[in-house]
Amino acid sequence: MGASVTDRRDGIRIRRAVARDARRLTRLVTRSRAYEGPYAPMVAGYKVGPDYIEAHAVHVAVDGDGRVLGFYALITSPPELDLMFVADDAQGRGIGRLLVAHLRDEARRAGLAAVRVVAHPPAEGFYRSVGAERTGTVAARPPAVMWDRPELLLTVDGGP
Repeated sequence: MGASVTDRRDGIRIRRAVARDARRLTRLVTRSRAYEGPYAPMVAGYKVGPDYIEAHAVHVAVDGDGRVLGFYALITSPPELDLMFVADDAQGRGIGRLLVAHLRDEARRAGLAAVRVVAHPPAEGFYRSVGAERTGTVAARPPAVMWDRPELLLTVDGGP
């Protein structure tokens, strides 16, 4: 699905994830500062396995040295952003925006008009800043998810 996209300013490339990325993606999720404190149980023991990578449209942003800076997983039926993470030390560099732009390109190629996003509550502002509109709230599902989460719609041709 789709070719690599390069941000020439920083030499950041987005490529399709492969099975050998599984451990690095899992570490990125489980070590995320966004999931500290009350959010920690959500990612405790979480695993992005090779089978998940093979079955879904998972894309990673890597720097010139091949270091994973972030990733996302797009499910096309029904259209939903399943995962999006940016490494703690890479935040504020535009990686999230680059991933969203790539996601929109992939969704467009798949014939999608919009993608549902059920966001981590602290990430709602980011998704709104890239053009997603809040459509509702997804209720908590204890014990896996102990808090309500914002539900948003990211249009493929919309946003900044």
